[in-house]
Parts: sequence; C-alpha cells; structure tokens
Amino acid sequence: MGEKRQRRRVTVLGSTGSVGRNTIDLIERQTEDFSVEALTAHRNVEVLSAQARRLKARLAVVGDPTRYAELKRALAGSGIEVAAGAEAVAEAAARPADWVMAAIVGAAGLVPTLEAVRRGAIVALANKEVLVCAGELFMAEVRRHGATLLPVDSEHNAIFQVFDNDRVGAIDRIVLTGSGGPFRELAFDAMGHVTPEQAIAHPNWRMGPKISVDSATMMNKGLELIEAHHLFGLPEPQLDILINHQSIVHGMVVYRDGSVLAQLGAPDMRTPIAHTLAWPERMAAPTPRLDLAALGRLTFAAPDETRFPALRLARAALRRGGASPTILNAANEIAVHAFLERAIGFLDIARVVEGTLERLRDGVIASLEDVHNFDTEARQLAGGLIGRERRARAI
Repeated sequence: MGEKRQRRRVTVLGSTGSVGRNTIDLIERQTEDFSVEALTAHRNVEVLSAQARRLKARLAVVGDPTRYAELKRALAGSGIEVAAGAEAVAEAAARPADWVMAAIVGAAGLVPTLEAVRRGAIVALANKEVLVCAGELFMAEVRRHGATLLPVDSEHNAIFQVFDNDRVGAIDRIVLTGSGGPFRELAFDAMGHVTPEQAIAHPNWRMGPKISVDSATMMNKGLELIEAHHLFGLPEPQLDILINHQSIVHGMVVYRDGSVLAQLGAPDMRTPIAHTLAWPERMAAPTPRLDLAALGRLTFAAPDETRFPALRLARAALRRGGASPTILNAANEIAVHAFLERAIGFLDIARVVEGTLERLRDGVIASLEDVHNFDTEARQLAGGLIGRERRARAI
C-alpha cells in the first residue's frame, strides 16, 4: 500500500471476535492507508466502542438490541453513529466500503455478507458457514454482482495464493491441512470425558470458542472441504485433507505433472488477513518470520475418520448436496453450543449431527428462504436430540 495511494475504506463485520481483532490490529498499524466505515459486534460493547473511537469509525453496530443504550452511552460525544439489531448489522454491510471483512461466526453471517457482495465490494470471507449453508446461491450472487471474494481461512487463503485459475484443468487436487486439534493423540475412550476448557485450548492457533471446538472435533476441516468446493469449483474427489502437526504448511495444490505448490507461514491469522486487506498488493504484518532451519522438520499424517467422524459426515453431506450441508452446519452449531454449556459430552457433538442428518429429509436449496427453513428445522431437531442426550446422562 503506497503512501500516495487513496485510503481504502473498510468495514469489519464481527470486529470483536478473534479474526476481527486481528484485522483491527493490522489497520491500526497502517492507519494512513485505511479509513473505517463501520464496525459491528454481537454483544461486546466495551471492545466495540473502544475500537470505534480509536479508529474514528463512522458507524458502530451491536447485534444484540438490548445493548443499544449501553453502546450509545459509550460513544456519546464521539460523533460516531450508533445502531443495534440484525437489520442494522446488514445495513452496515451495505454501506459504501471498498473492502468488507465478513467475520461474523455461524449462519448469522449469511445475510450481512450477502449485502456486501451485492454492492460488488471486495469481501474478505472468514465465515466458512456462509458457503456451507448456501454455497451455490452465494457464489451465484458473487458472479452476478461482480464482487471479489477473498478467502481468509488460512487453508483456503493458502490455496488461493498458489491456485492457477487460468489452468484449472492442470490441477489434480488440492490439499487442505490441519493441526489435528488438541486431541489428535488422546485415547479415544478419554475423548468422551474432555471438558470445554480442554477443547478450546488449541495447540497452535488462538481462536474463538466455537471455531476451537470445531477444530477439536475436526468438523472445521469438514466445513472447509465444502467451502473449498464452492471457492475453487472442484468436486469432492479432488479435495484432500492432510494433518501437519506444526501448522506451518497451510495448503497445497497438486498439479497433473507432479508439481506440488504449497504456501507456508507461522500459525498467525494476521498473515491471511493482511493478504486480503492489501490485495492485490502486499502489506507489512507483524507475524513471526518462518525459520525452517530452526524448525528442523515438518511432520504429516492422514486424518482418522474413525476418531473424528465429523470428517465422514461432512464428506457425505458434500456428496449428497442439496440441503445436507445446511443441515450439517445447523446441527453442528447447536451441538457445539450445547457442549460449551456442558449439556452434552464431546463425542455427543458428532452423534447429534449424524442423528439430525438421518432424521431430516434432504431437499433442494433454491432460495434463501429454503436455507432459512432447513436451518431452522435442523436446529429444532438437533435441540430435541440434545434433550434426549441430557436425559440419558441424568439416568
């Protein structure tokens, strides 16, 4: 980003989460290149208001309408506009920013991310559930409105950097990597007794609770398979997963001639965020520089779908298509929340997801209303299954 270049106007949806805070960190290190249109958060008024004041944002929105008065008091006298509620979050995404970070966790991010897409903005996508829930519809909107979609997930961003879009036919397959999470070496029987605190203690990455639990179950890799299918247009057989214990190799593209192009870097989300924030240029980021000599070695392993059935469930949902990925995602969100609330055990998460997929009849996703209906029904069914698990645990 050059000194004489016009400042890029940015909006951060989900600015108080892990990805959002890392984005704010990068913006604050190079304020001469960015101006902030809007910041949104779900409930964290304290962090949101502090961010908005420091960056002189034009608008701050809290998704929880009961926090509106608190936000208004926190920003009194600042000249910053204040709003609250889901509609206000969507309206923030529709404001005239050049670049939008879509970092709202879960299916709740779908509507505001679509608002940014429909303006033809550069959208940095950190919400994998958007593509899992409504991949075909979402990508059709990206094409229709000429938006630029840049993946922020470290794996997809890595592949994006080494993927030859002009010669897709020369690609044999892509490989998403993962650390294997905190329980990759834990005895299977012991996994039934792990606590939420243990599940969110990721060995390599600092992430929010929901994403951390998805990493522990390896559902995150399953969701990323579905996301990769929509981002890169490759069918399920050309999508692989490989465990890299050090979280240094983030993604690889295998070409027909045997060449393998990989993107490497320290496990720091500021690297892929910086790639999208300055795109198509590069900007400085305060991330640890990779020292392969000091690291000494990189180790890899194939994922174990017996220990981590979420991978099997996600692949099956991708192959079936239709509403199956939407159902998978909704059931997983409900099950992870229940685990974090100690209502079910760790191994029950995959059981609830599988039970929901088995009981809910699949169908076609032809509209956002279909997405909403399948999502709602799956959440209700998953909630019922969780109730049964709780009653069984109480006996």
